Amino acid sequence: MLDVGIIGASGYTGVELARILAVHPEVRLTVATSRQYAGRKMAEVFPSLAKRLDVLCENLTVDELLPRADFFFAAVPHKTAMDIVPKLLAAGKKVVDLSADYRLHDQRVYEEWYQPHSSPEFLAEAVYGLPELYRDQIRTARLVANPGCYPTSVILALTPLLREDLIEPGTLVIDSKSGTSGAGRSASVANLYCEVADSFRAYKVGGKHRHTPEIEQELSLAAGAPVRVTFTPHLLPISRGILSTSYATLTPRGAKADIFALYEAAYKDEPFVRVLAPGEQPATHNVRASNCCDIAFALDHRTGRIIVTSAIDNIGKGASGQAVQNMNLMQGFAEGTALMGPACFP
Repeated sequence: MLDVGIIGASGYTGVELARILAVHPEVRLTVATSRQYAGRKMAEVFPSLAKRLDVLCENLTVDELLPRADFFFAAVPHKTAMDIVPKLLAAGKKVVDLSADYRLHDQRVYEEWYQPHSSPEFLAEAVYGLPELYRDQIRTARLVANPGCYPTSVILALTPLLREDLIEPGTLVIDSKSGTSGAGRSASVANLYCEVADSFRAYKVGGKHRHTPEIEQELSLAAGAPVRVTFTPHLLPISRGILSTSYATLTPRGAKADIFALYEAAYKDEPFVRVLAPGEQPATHNVRASNCCDIAFALDHRTGRIIVTSAIDNIGKGASGQAVQNMNLMQGFAEGTALMGPACFP
């Protein structure tokens, strides 16, 4: 039995981790940190966990955490993670970091979009935690940088096309829509019910969202050349879920390709990526509370473009579900352990 700790257990990703780990047959959640709810049981703070999880929220230093678990999920904001993770690694622990602190390989790029990095020596070691692309590296890693939610939906959708030179890299336009849980659990006027209900809006318009360099990093690796994207996120009046729509111009090779066969071949052995039949389209309620990513495409022959749509649960495959998938690989467990349940519908 693996002793596991969640650092930052009171946010949406933390409680989702706790929900999944509560039914994981190979692990035991032995410690969960929260400054706000220190001294209270997680099941008291989150009644959804009642009679499923008996762990206390504690406000602990890193030194106090070390003897409590062998594997840690760092579900804390960027900057906070980079102060904690090196100490965990030095003590021989394995870590999945759900912040952005180790996702970008280039320190200069990270500091351009975030802030100065205090442990850049780990950027080269950290494995980008998208199992469909980096499964073998994840298996032997001690530090995995869990991908962002928007990037997960986009990278899985576009990588097969870029790898085969079927789309023009300079033509990528991506519109992504997320439920409000993607903004976190902290109080914010912009996320109040009356601000989001019956409304739909874009934000961080003009290439300002911090997931942009992460998307570009991974798509550039897939294409074998630098890729720049126009990425615009939107806020949906739903609690969880992401729908991404990506537009690209087909290359001459792409115009002749059997694209459906390409996607089927790329993901036929992937337990969590579902390529939809021609004519079908993803919907967020079909992936809700699951670790699945649904992908579909359509061709616009009039303009010579392809439109690829993808749906994930931003807290599931976009965060905590994928983090557990990475832990399973790192520990040699069956990859789908505790993650194979179907989506909640409706």
